[in-house]
Amino acid sequence: MSIEHDDCLKRGKIKPFSRGKSLAPKELETAVSDLERAGKTFKDGDYKWATIQVYYSMFHSARALLFAKNLREHSHFCLIAAIKAIYVETKQLPVHLLEALQEAKNLREDADYYNRWSEQGCGKLLKLAEEFLNKAKEIISKS
Repeated sequence: MSIEHDDCLKRGKIKPFSRGKSLAPKELETAVSDLERAGKTFKDGDYKWATIQVYYSMFHSARALLFAKNLREHSHFCLIAAIKAIYVETKQLPVHLLEALQEAKNLREDADYYNRWSEQGCGKLLKLAEEFLNKAKEIISKS
């Protein structure tokens, strides 16, 4: 396990969650909904809001993966650390999808807090968010 993930466990930012497995499908539904809305928002030319929606689609896909292990996060940073330790280091999730999640988080913060976004960055994330969602569905269906 990574140092970040271990620290998140110690600080209580990743905790056991007995209802997780039962709620994972609902998280995936939310990820699908957010991704669909991001696509519509992107087509409407609102790249700032689409960037934010894309991140939340990826966030809910990642959260579903955590729920599938009966865990829950109390920090976006720790969610990413947990996904890395549980799914990337075990080769269940490709590293480029973890990097995409981190990039989406960064671009969401830029859009939300600093009013910086781009059509190109958002378009790239839309494709990666769909890939992330499909991979999360695949992993969860096997568990």
